[in-house]
Formats: sequence, structure tokens, C-alpha cells
Amino acid sequence: MRDIVSVEHISDVNDLLDVSEYIHQGYVIFLTEGRSNGLAFNVASYEHRGIEKAENEVLVKGPKEAFTESASVNLSLLRKRISNPHFIAEGKVIGVRSKSEATLLYVSDLVNESVLQEVKKRIDRIDVDSVRSIEMLEQFIEERTYSLIPSVLYTERPDRTAAYIDDGYIAIIMENSPAALILPVTFWSFFHSPEDHYSRFLYGNFSRLIRLAALFITLFISSLYIAVTNFHEEMIPIDLLLAIAGSREQLPFPLVFEVVIMEFAFELIREAGLRIPSPLGPTIGIVGALILGQAAVEANVISPIVVIVVALSGLSSFAIADVSLNYTIRMVRFLFILAASMYGILGVTGAFLVWLMYVTSIRSFGVSFLAPLSPHFLSSHDTVFRRAVTKEYFRPGQLEPKDVRKNNMK
Repeated sequence: MRDIVSVEHISDVNDLLDVSEYIHQGYVIFLTEGRSNGLAFNVASYEHRGIEKAENEVLVKGPKEAFTESASVNLSLLRKRISNPHFIAEGKVIGVRSKSEATLLYVSDLVNESVLQEVKKRIDRIDVDSVRSIEMLEQFIEERTYSLIPSVLYTERPDRTAAYIDDGYIAIIMENSPAALILPVTFWSFFHSPEDHYSRFLYGNFSRLIRLAALFITLFISSLYIAVTNFHEEMIPIDLLLAIAGSREQLPFPLVFEVVIMEFAFELIREAGLRIPSPLGPTIGIVGALILGQAAVEANVISPIVVIVVALSGLSSFAIADVSLNYTIRMVRFLFILAASMYGILGVTGAFLVWLMYVTSIRSFGVSFLAPLSPHFLSSHDTVFRRAVTKEYFRPGQLEPKDVRKNNMK
């Protein structure tokens, strides 16, 4: 029968419980008189979106395809990019009442077996009625539930997923989810953009430099403004100090309260812009921010310089494309604001050192979060800046792949 019927998935059926499960998943059951087992043919054809552009990971230069809600379509998008006989798609059933299938994707002659076994172990430990999407699966297998630092990369781009798989990473896709999970990951996985490698060497590194500057501006500009203005006035040129003092002459609130109010208002406008229908969202967000800031200044509630500082902080956060890292940075900056309001620059420095130690302690499936920079591993040094494509000789050493060499060295 397997040689006669041309169906992608044919499974053996041994009991009536399996028959029930397969029928609910859209299979056709073939039973033969006198035999104690049967065959299940996957003929399900669910409705799903067509292949569209990525919404959250937009590129100017590079492929435009994004994942859809169909796991078979997503797998075909990856197989189109990975022409490797060792590319494996391994299914794992999740859920007790409503069963779903997660598909692990990896290259068998590259992947680290201990990491692969750890991923399978975490999936097997999931004991819930149902896991409906890849977004929920991420929360079941992540490293620390209450950590601000993400330990799994969420991406909706098949080209990015294929690049990670070719480097020895593991990807997971699920039915009904237009995205993939990449693991294990480091900080650089969230910091990088696929366009960094699609652009020429200098262009890609310039983009990373801007992104790195935006990261530090988002984290520190509000807290440093509070620290310098409240504790270290001698660091400010006298003309600027007089301008700041003049703008704050009739304001009723402390500087920290002003910054927190404006930061919260910016986050409120950002969140409202996401929930409003797309044609109106950007317009209402920009107009709302302008009107709110202008009204607050004219009412002598907020100083003009605070509006500039908070606007620069908020705009810089948009340069951080990854959603998870974006949330992390936006939340951590409030901790730095609190530290600056208590101890000035000394508080900001102490808070940054504590935060850096915490980030260093994070591990994703056994891989240090700042590797290969710290601790150092053999790699192509694709961290803050990247090398030329012709000079990228090695895969990430922190993964301990079976074949660490990517290109032939001359």
C-alpha cells in the first residue's frame, strides 16, 4: 500500500484510540479485513494565509517571504533554502487533550547532540491539555520564566531561520504559528538583523553602529540627564545650566517625576498605536505625542528639555528590531532612572554593573548569553561588527557543532 498511494505522511495504526486521534487531525484510515493494524493517510488540507511579507522584521534588501500558519508550507520554505541531505525535520507531539505537533529542524551532521537532547527533554516534560501556538511553546521551554532576558529567538523570516540552521542551531515550527523559534541563542542573535549580511561589509557594520548607539541612548539618556542635573551640575556648561534652570523655574514637580511621566506617556502612545487599526495607528501616535508634549510644556507641567530627552529615548528604541530585546531595554531603562534619582552617576554605574553581571550569568540551553565575546570561543567574530563574508571561516564555537569550519581556509 505504501508503494501504491502517493501521500506525504503514512502512519501505522494499532488501536482505536489512535484511529480517533488521526481522524480528528484530518487523516483517512485504511483498515483491512483480518489484519490487526491499519494505515493512516494524511489528506488534511486546512485553510491558511498565502505567503506574504514579514510584518515585524522588515528589510530593504533581501528576501520578502515570511512564514504562514501552515507548518507544511513553512517547512517547504526552509527546504527550498537548505539543500542538504542531512537536514532533518523531527516531529514531537505536545498536549494531552488537544494534541499538537512541534517540528524540530536541524542539520544532523552539525547539531550539538547534547543541546538537541535537552530541547527534546524540555518538550517531553510539557504536561498540559494543549499548546496552541509556538508563542506558548516558547514560554514552556525557555530558560527562566521570570527573567527579563529572553533565551529563545522568535523570528517570522524563513531566510533567517535557514541561516541559523546552517550554522548548527535548532529551529522549531508548529501548525497555526507564522514563526519559528531558534535556540540556543546569545545576545548577538537579538542584536543582529538579517540585512547586516545582505548589505555590503561597510554598510552592514554602519547599520550595526547606529543600532548600538540607539541601544545605549535608549538605556541611558534619561537616567544620565537626571543624574547630571540633580547631582553633578558642575559637569554642565554654564549657559546650558542656566537654560535648564530657566525652563524649570515654574514647574511644580521634581525632575524624576517629569521624566517618569513622559516615559510612561510615550509607552502609552506606543501601545495605543499598536492596537488602533493600521491606517490610523501611526498618525494618531505621532499627532498624540506632539499634542501631548506641546500641551504639557505650555501648561508648565513638563520642561521642554525633558520632552526632547524622552522623545530621543523613545525614538532610539525603535532601532532595536527584535520584539523581545525591545521590551527588555524599555523595561530596564526604568531601573536606571530609579538608580540615577537615588545616587546620580554612581547609581547608574552600579546599576549597569549589576545588570551586566546578571546578563553574563544567563545561559540559553547551556550556552553563555554573551558568547563568543565572553567567554571567548572560536567563531567568525560576528558580534558587535561582522567580518567580510569571504573571511567568515567558522561557525559559532559556543554551539560546539560537529563541524566548526564553514569555509575552506586558504
